[in-house]
Amino acid sequence: MTAAPIVEVLSDRPALVARAADLVEAKIKQAVKERGFCSLVLSGGSTPRPLYEELARRPLPLAQLHLFFGDERYVAPDHRDSNYRMVRLAWLEPAGFPVANVHAMNTDAPEPAQAAEAHEQMLKRVLPDAESTTPQFDIVLLGMGDDGHTASLFPGTDALGVSDRWVTVGYKGTDPRLTLTLPLLNKARTVMFLVAGASKQEALAQVFSETADGQNYPAKLIQPIGELCWLMDRDAGKNFA
Repeated sequence: MTAAPIVEVLSDRPALVARAADLVEAKIKQAVKERGFCSLVLSGGSTPRPLYEELARRPLPLAQLHLFFGDERYVAPDHRDSNYRMVRLAWLEPAGFPVANVHAMNTDAPEPAQAAEAHEQMLKRVLPDAESTTPQFDIVLLGMGDDGHTASLFPGTDALGVSDRWVTVGYKGTDPRLTLTLPLLNKARTVMFLVAGASKQEALAQVFSETADGQNYPAKLIQPIGELCWLMDRDAGKNFA
């Protein structure tokens, strides 16, 4: 049985970012102290960008911190829609992040499925114990769309049913994306959702409903064996305050 989620409603987006940065910094340092290694999975989208800009200013143990991505649009790494590009500009370059510790989802394979397989093999090489068991990320950052999707796990898509892979191809309409799968995300020690804006209220109500179907609201299917934390600004979380 998974633990009940922790829900915090912050006054506005700057307060949300500050709280998220404090929690992420503390958890990074705790992981490094306990295991000498921290694996952090990053979310794309607009909400986490100021978080990454703030983390770039924090005194973090970069040599022991390894960054991964929850999903990636199937575009070139310098494309304006690339999650990697956003993180590079917001955090990696300002902080002088060690290049070897950044594990982007490469999108140069002829087919997205080939790229998903290659990324899974990379995870098996890099993550502790990944050759023998499903790895356990220390921290997974996720967002949620107005439709309840998270990472690139969209409502009613085949990616939601993938249970034998760590990385698969998710589709938004006909656009392919690489995404981590539910079994891998749900193995995490900590999953932290960052949700901002009044447009998220309806989806949040469904995600926290006992009767809503997770196939229709995929964020509901995120039930990690570790800690689940939802950070919301007041506009998104007015019904939780």
